[in-house]
Amino acid sequence: MKKAFQQNFTIGILGGGQLGRMLIQSGIDYNLSFKILDPDPEAPCKGLAEFEVGKLTDYETVMRFAQSCDIITIEIENVNTQALKELARQGKRVYPQPEAIELIQDKRSQKKFYQENNIPTAEFILTETREDVKQHQAFLPAVHKLGREGYDGRGVQIIKTQADIEKAFDAPGLLEKLIDFEKEIAVIVARNANGEVKTFPPVEMVFHPEHNLVEYLFSPAEIKPEVAQQADRIARKVIETLGLVGLLAVEMFVTKNGEVLVNEIAPRPHNSGHQTIEANVTSQYEQHLRAIIGLPLGNTDVLIPSAMVNLLGSEGHTGPARYEGFEEVVNVRGVYVHLYGKKNTKPFRKMGHVTIIDNNIDSLKEKANFVKNTLNVIA
Repeated sequence: MKKAFQQNFTIGILGGGQLGRMLIQSGIDYNLSFKILDPDPEAPCKGLAEFEVGKLTDYETVMRFAQSCDIITIEIENVNTQALKELARQGKRVYPQPEAIELIQDKRSQKKFYQENNIPTAEFILTETREDVKQHQAFLPAVHKLGREGYDGRGVQIIKTQADIEKAFDAPGLLEKLIDFEKEIAVIVARNANGEVKTFPPVEMVFHPEHNLVEYLFSPAEIKPEVAQQADRIARKVIETLGLVGLLAVEMFVTKNGEVLVNEIAPRPHNSGHQTIEANVTSQYEQHLRAIIGLPLGNTDVLIPSAMVNLLGSEGHTGPARYEGFEEVVNVRGVYVHLYGKKNTKPFRKMGHVTIIDNNIDSLKEKANFVKNTLNVIA
């Protein structure tokens, strides 16, 4: 007898930002029910599902919120993992598992995990204070990263010379060898509770030179097949070693001699997978839902080459958001604008993204540049 799919369960999402918003949008196709917890009463998910205001790091708040949920997931790592562990002990399905979230919350633990499991990554030294960093001048040039709570480029400082050491964080962190890489790529990998694993083809990321945020993304990445295979193997090894159920974004460096090194991982839908909504058979959001509710994972093939441009708040603009150049951009064939429902803009705040699809790579890049230079978020 065939197994019947039922929607008589509620998925609780810790975090009501744009990733949660797009997760809900995908879940509507399966008639899934969601409940959201976020500290911001005007979060992007407000109005799309049952919405509750509260701190994601507060034990009692998370416990209370989750009582009416059958499955609990996240769209941001900064959550109370002790509460999630207790919920799992009570029989709630918590995906990704709290132990994996806890490990990933601290970049120091992440790096030790790679080292202990023979996952290739940049050489590093753990530091406790700024004074510690001063003891390792021979290790420069390097990147100093905060162990905890760095996000979207915050909590990262490039330390090239002795003169830069004052920029180091006076808190537990890690000093990581500065890699002279050729490209930055990402592979999104999913695993369900049955142990089925599927990867998305690698994508190539271009970062803002000052703010360490993705400016452009191109899919598929223009890399050699052997490099793509290496990246795929590494992503699979990471998720299988963690035993994680859900979605994992694995950001990597490709060195000039073709070596692939893991930079960081994120246990949730990710900026490097937005383009999958239009450009892949299955989106990253549907894949995450399939993984956590126990469905077979979807096909991840690229349907058409794509680019993604992050829509960031313009410098010098703070206040109610307006979108300059919107009509010109949506008039271009193959351009898809996603606005995140944030009422107010501020410099470099993520306000949306734009996916561009085109079979011609030159035309794709030309359209991506047009979007980047035409669509501005102003106040």
